[in-house]
Amino acid sequence: MSQSPAFVLNVLETPEDPEGSQEPSPYDESEVHDSFHQLIQEQSRWVAEEGLELQQRQPETGALGASGSDHETMLGPEGAPVYSMATLRILASMPSRTIGRSRGAIISQYYSRTVKLRRRAGRPQLRDMGRSARPSLRLYDLELDSAVLEEEEKRGLLVKELQGLTAAQRDHMLRGMPLSLAEKRGLREESRPPRGKHRAQWHRGLLSCCDQLRDSCVLASHNLGLALLSGLQALMPWHYALKRIGGRFGSSVLSYFLFLKTLLAFNTLLLPPLLAFIVGVQAAFPPAPTGPVPAFTGLELLTGGGYFTHSVMYYGYYSNATLNQPCASPLDGSQCTPEAGSLPYSMPLAYLFTLGAAFFITCITLVYSMSRSFGESYRVGSTSGVHAITVFCSWDYKVTQRWATRLQHDNIRTQLKELLAEWQSRQHRRSACGQLRRVAVLGLVWLLCLGTTLGCTLAVYTFSELMIKQSPVSAEREAVLLLLPLVVCLLNLGGPYLFRILAALERHDSPVLEVYVAICRNLILKMVTLGILCYHWLGRRVGTLKDQCWENFVGQELYRLMVMDFIFTLLDTLLGELVWRLFSEKQLKRKGKPEFDIAGNVLELIYGQTLTWLGVLFSPLLPAMQIIKLLLLFYIKKASLMANCQAPRRPWKASHMSTVFISLLCFPSFLGAAVFLCYAVWQVKPSSTCGPFRTLDTMYEAGKVWVRRLEKAGPRVSWLPWIHRYLVEDTFPIYLVSALLLAVIYLNIQVVKGQRKVICLLKEQISNEGEDKIFLINKLQRVYERKERSRAHEEAARASCGLRG
Repeated sequence: MSQSPAFVLNVLETPEDPEGSQEPSPYDESEVHDSFHQLIQEQSRWVAEEGLELQQRQPETGALGASGSDHETMLGPEGAPVYSMATLRILASMPSRTIGRSRGAIISQYYSRTVKLRRRAGRPQLRDMGRSARPSLRLYDLELDSAVLEEEEKRGLLVKELQGLTAAQRDHMLRGMPLSLAEKRGLREESRPPRGKHRAQWHRGLLSCCDQLRDSCVLASHNLGLALLSGLQALMPWHYALKRIGGRFGSSVLSYFLFLKTLLAFNTLLLPPLLAFIVGVQAAFPPAPTGPVPAFTGLELLTGGGYFTHSVMYYGYYSNATLNQPCASPLDGSQCTPEAGSLPYSMPLAYLFTLGAAFFITCITLVYSMSRSFGESYRVGSTSGVHAITVFCSWDYKVTQRWATRLQHDNIRTQLKELLAEWQSRQHRRSACGQLRRVAVLGLVWLLCLGTTLGCTLAVYTFSELMIKQSPVSAEREAVLLLLPLVVCLLNLGGPYLFRILAALERHDSPVLEVYVAICRNLILKMVTLGILCYHWLGRRVGTLKDQCWENFVGQELYRLMVMDFIFTLLDTLLGELVWRLFSEKQLKRKGKPEFDIAGNVLELIYGQTLTWLGVLFSPLLPAMQIIKLLLLFYIKKASLMANCQAPRRPWKASHMSTVFISLLCFPSFLGAAVFLCYAVWQVKPSSTCGPFRTLDTMYEAGKVWVRRLEKAGPRVSWLPWIHRYLVEDTFPIYLVSALLLAVIYLNIQVVKGQRKVICLLKEQISNEGEDKIFLINKLQRVYERKERSRAHEEAARASCGLRG
């Protein structure tokens, strides 16, 4: 069988180029972009004028064996085009391949950058130098054997230019060079000024004291910055634990722990202003006790009453006076009169404004976190090529320890499983009958779930009405108050398990959709339950507790709900994960462990955070309890996950889970808590026997009283009443700010849409550019083949004429 010969093409270069057609240098991006088109034109002109010299690599008979009737580009064993050596040489001369491959081109490019940075007129520019000092974009040899001297010359020029830069500029330039670490280290050592020179300058007194001080300060600040960065890295909570969870269980399970960490940050941000301006101030100036304080019995840890009622834990303990020292005995619960020389710190104003400022800061932080999460999850553009990026660009070569390499290996492997599972789920399609059957099953399951939610809601409402009939409850029977939180937590625990059993009938193809559906059902159950409880507290309890401190009762109810929710979470972890694993291994003889319930656990976190926001007005220390609860939950859930759970059987990539969790935390949770607290502040009459607003019709009236006092204080503070009158009480600025906010959101949406459209057009243009290059290469290949055939025919004709002669 005859084999097609391969040819080596030697293209003759013109001896000199005109001055006007000087070859573009690598740093000139616009000229490099057009160099391929100029190169094709030059090669075509030389083919037509001077001819081509073809040398056979394998001189055999039948040199034209491969040239048949159609002389198209040959195909390799895997269908890839196999070009001749001439075409390969042209491909090697392309600007993109020359600059990306040639170290000499890189050195020349950064030499030009250092020249521009120094801006010295005496140093010659790269474009003014001879051809021996810069790389050729036309006939660059594939092996680069003949360019060693030129590369050394260019390297010496680059070193000289780097020596003229400052240390910061030199480090920044070397850091951006696309060279190996060994090359960068060598260039840094060569460009560093010799120590002997510094010593000579030191002895000659050329270095002034200011220069020494400046160098010392720069070095000290650099070392301090490195130390702070390493310290911040060490202060990141649970850094190694989160990496371990992500590498073993994937991004879906990791999203739960990241969300828990986010909630911990929100509560840590909410707690300091409450401690500084409300709790700490009241603890420093405690009010006079109104009666005997009960002893601590331990039951208060569950009920929240007893000893805790007479502490800074609840709303009723806080004074309604201007604090300076313990107030003398108030007359019949009226306004406490401060003594002379008192500190102008109004506790009602501090209570109201601190809570408002804390909620405003939380709102801003929450919106920023949600927008940032949207930006990270739904990036502009597509995710094409993510498999290749994960395979070739995920490994961190700075990792040297064995445990770190094992952890990174597990993480990359889990990411690949998730990407492949996501790609496989997109390939599955259902028939029309299958779609109808699935819609019927989904409708039936949703009806059953909504019916379960309605039953739980009726049960909570009925039991809350029963508890109202049994009030008031004496101090000896405070344990009875745990019945309502117990019923609510039982329903919140049993409902998700019933939803999970019903979800097994749906058989969703995508595990992501399965988690989203479970989150939606659990969210409906918990939000409706909280809605019934809010109506129970503000609509029913306020009327039945007229002569008592109803704010303390609401705070105690929320405390009991938080405690019971934590206890039931621990029981769920113990019974639902540990006991079920032991039972399946010992009795059922199964090797598989249960999977981690992402939807249920995430909704428990959102439910607990909603209770914290609802109760911060009535119990300012609830965020501290939430922080302790989250810390304990992290370690308990982490230990249970490692010991009792397994990775999801169907891996899936949770690319948008964090965004969904933050959105649910913002809209149903935070927005609902804000509406509840605004209604309590603006509409509900405070208790007349306790709290900082005991003499007012509403809590908001404390701001009006303060404004009236400021109006009488003098002209120096007259701008504060004006701000309150025209910016707070007047609704027009609120509507104007809301309209501006909506306009900004709309403009941002339109900008994002425009960016997406531009990116799509750019991608299409890049694709067209690639097709144009392929077309030009094929055209060039045909030019070479035609010239080859014409020369072969001429030789054959000469040979036939010689034989005839």
